[in-house]
Amino acid sequence: FTLGGRGGSIAETWEEVAPKIRRALDESPVHQALIEESLLGWKEFEMEVMRDKADNAVVICSIENVDPMGVHTGDSITVAPIQTLSDVEYQKMRTASIDILRAVGVDCGGSNVQFAFNPEDGRMIVIEMNPRVSRSSALASKATGFPIARSSAKLAVGYTLDEIINDITGKTVSCFEPSLDYVAVKVPRFELEKFPRGYAQLGTQMKSVGESLALGRTYNEALNKALRSCELGVQGLDDLEDASEEELAPMIDTLHPKRIFALYTAVKRARAGGEEAALAFLDELNARSGYDRWFLYNMLELARLEAAMGELAAMPVGDWDPYLILDAKRSGLSDERIAHLIRRAGSSPAPEAGEVTAFREAMGIHAGYHFVDTCSGEFEAATPYFYSTWGEINESHPMEQKGVIILGSGPNRIGQGLEFDTCCTLSSLAYRRQGRKTVIINSNPETVSTDFNVSDRLYLEPLTFEDVKEVMKTEGIRDVVVQLGGQTPLNMARELMNWGANIIGTPVDSIEGAEDRRQFAELLRDLDLRQPENRSAVTLTQVEKFANEIGYPVLLRPSYVLGGRSMMIAFNREELGDFIRRNVEVSENKPILVDQFLDDAYEYDVDALCDGENVYVAGIMQHIEAAGVHSGDSACVFPAYKTTPVIQAQIAEATAKIARRVGVRGFLNIQFAVKDEVLYVLEVNPRASRTVPFISKASGVDLVDAAVKLWEGQNLAQQGLISAPVAGPDGKPLPGVGLGQCNTGWAVKEAMFSFDRFQDTDPMLGPEMKSTGEAIGLGVSFGEAFAKASSATGTVLPTSGRVFVSVNRFDKEAVLPIVKDLVELGFDIMATRGTAQFLFDQGIMSEVLLKVHEGNPNVVDHLEAGRVDLVINTPRGRFTQMDDGYLRIHTLRHKVPYTTTISAARAAVEGIRYLASGEVRVQAL
Repeated sequence: FTLGGRGGSIAETWEEVAPKIRRALDESPVHQALIEESLLGWKEFEMEVMRDKADNAVVICSIENVDPMGVHTGDSITVAPIQTLSDVEYQKMRTASIDILRAVGVDCGGSNVQFAFNPEDGRMIVIEMNPRVSRSSALASKATGFPIARSSAKLAVGYTLDEIINDITGKTVSCFEPSLDYVAVKVPRFELEKFPRGYAQLGTQMKSVGESLALGRTYNEALNKALRSCELGVQGLDDLEDASEEELAPMIDTLHPKRIFALYTAVKRARAGGEEAALAFLDELNARSGYDRWFLYNMLELARLEAAMGELAAMPVGDWDPYLILDAKRSGLSDERIAHLIRRAGSSPAPEAGEVTAFREAMGIHAGYHFVDTCSGEFEAATPYFYSTWGEINESHPMEQKGVIILGSGPNRIGQGLEFDTCCTLSSLAYRRQGRKTVIINSNPETVSTDFNVSDRLYLEPLTFEDVKEVMKTEGIRDVVVQLGGQTPLNMARELMNWGANIIGTPVDSIEGAEDRRQFAELLRDLDLRQPENRSAVTLTQVEKFANEIGYPVLLRPSYVLGGRSMMIAFNREELGDFIRRNVEVSENKPILVDQFLDDAYEYDVDALCDGENVYVAGIMQHIEAAGVHSGDSACVFPAYKTTPVIQAQIAEATAKIARRVGVRGFLNIQFAVKDEVLYVLEVNPRASRTVPFISKASGVDLVDAAVKLWEGQNLAQQGLISAPVAGPDGKPLPGVGLGQCNTGWAVKEAMFSFDRFQDTDPMLGPEMKSTGEAIGLGVSFGEAFAKASSATGTVLPTSGRVFVSVNRFDKEAVLPIVKDLVELGFDIMATRGTAQFLFDQGIMSEVLLKVHEGNPNVVDHLEAGRVDLVINTPRGRFTQMDDGYLRIHTLRHKVPYTTTISAARAAVEGIRYLASGEVRVQAL
């Protein structure tokens, strides 16, 4: 009874069984674990099946895992329909699926049945079935166009499949089994940079945080598009050019997340030795990796094509073979990849992607779009849902009424999740209410924005300049929304504008000006606003120089990234060296930002709307964690709960000044910090932030709808958002400024983490974002809202028991009132020697526990024995955390709530006080 293989594992030896069973029992809500025969290396398949009360049954979609058994299906590259089974084997599997639904008694909805197949002897095993919709259901719905959840709801109230009209065709009924004349490939997205140790290899426990889906006429076309869509820094099935044979071998022989790239690299190198040798090598790779020979042969086909592309290096651009370029496009290669292959073969002069684009356009080679119609073109599609291919007829034609293109956010990942997709979805609905047609471009099958009924037209395509431009040319639309999909659309805003797109809302120059450190610093000086001292380094030598000039601690971060990727706080030169040794990319175009770190400051997040003149400050949120924790990882509270009216007024005034000076038309997000009652501006983002849905729900104001109305010509005053006067720091009203209020009393946003999926990963928070989701808690008091938000993320705060306290020397005074509150609430205190001595000097008795390195029984032994109910632990600096990191890992493993900052501990006490009161309130939103 767990999801995503949580707690699952493979025991290779008898010695591994006991600890892995113990973990599985701890994860199971019914304290049960299944011990099963290993089918490691077999092929894996899924059938998405629907059955009704009249025993009509249809297979909506058949799915094949490219990775063999041993990798969770959510972490495997998958392809639909099944590619490598004979019809006899497929029909046997299809019949078994329907028989299982009958036996279980599923008669009003979708189920998925999973099979393993031994290619050596044809043995077929049923792995499991889920009598409900699953993550495969969402994938199957998007891959086929068949709305599984919608149809299941109708079956649940008594309809039968022959009574439900197919929404895609508008003519056929739902007992017509979908038939695909294309291939759909899903690629999972892993956070290799965030959790490098956790991805040494994959397993039965799911670790991907998102996925992309692409459709194409062939497997290779769909695979290359899906890999490009996943925003992994690759242009498709790229080879690992610089990898040695020693580096490739473990990737091929183990369940490594980069195995498909390692296999392709090996195939390309083998082919260089001759065609026959390469064909024989496929058998060896099949035995080592478990990848079916058919998938490996497709890699060889791609390697042949790429070798032919290299031959163009000896020719001037005008002499290239257009049919070869067309073949490359039909195999899913981007213009950038084609140019790279020709450059790599030694072309002089080396062509750029733009030259490839110009050549193919001169040759009349353009993307054509086909309907996703569930029936291989037998019936005309009523809902325009498209995928691209090349060299075929174009079934998409410009809409009669000019619309607007909304660029989605791509696959979910840490730093860019469903919050941005929600904004894209809500904007499409808002535009349609305003009478505008909408076109959504996105590649994420998990999200609502890629439902065919959310927009007037949907293109399931990679979010790259090339792919977006082809859609724009087909549709004849120039209006493009880039503010709502996070960093992905913003990264191509300049190229789109230069090509002729009309970027809706804030001008591109203003967006880039806010990102440019020098311009931004000058803007703040002109506005008489303060920011932490900062420098922009274009070499690693400059990073060290600027850190010494500013003085430690310093905050180090690459520019133009979302989710704080590769950010860290260096408290001394040794820690700065740790940052430099990471091989972080730094150049004139990608500077490293070196900022003074405001230790012990409080951070604030502000979401605002500006129409060029009026400014609506939708919400001032205060981070519960102290400065240094990424805003996406910090719990935050609306309204700000530990601040003064003067500071709030300064924040509102500064937000209005910045919005007007930058020239914002639409969304604006600003991060502030307050240290010693002085306000600092940390960062400005002229786009929607991940907190827009949170503020919209807590304030009752649909901010996305307001932004769309603003873009359609209705200013904020006309919308009624600038009505009540807002006082400035001097007490006088701020003209043209509105301020949002929380309409529920208090709202807390708490981050959701997946540290339990990565064994031996320290859950310590910092400036690099690690959370994979979030929850909201609403309440009359702060404690109520915080307790609800914590509970929603799976952290159940204790109301009695023992609290272990271990804090650094700077936090001892601050932790004292917290400990006193816990004692008053009836908790017993445990502490390490230094903390215990400090508490004793203040008149508080505590049980002294040894640190891990001090011997046994230590704090981890007490955790193992179930004697600890809450942990308060605040380390300082990256190289003082060995013991503390080990403690936090075990705290997480035993599901004991923990806090790593004083401010979070203070909030936890408020939550515990509410839970201890036993008070339950119900209030209308």
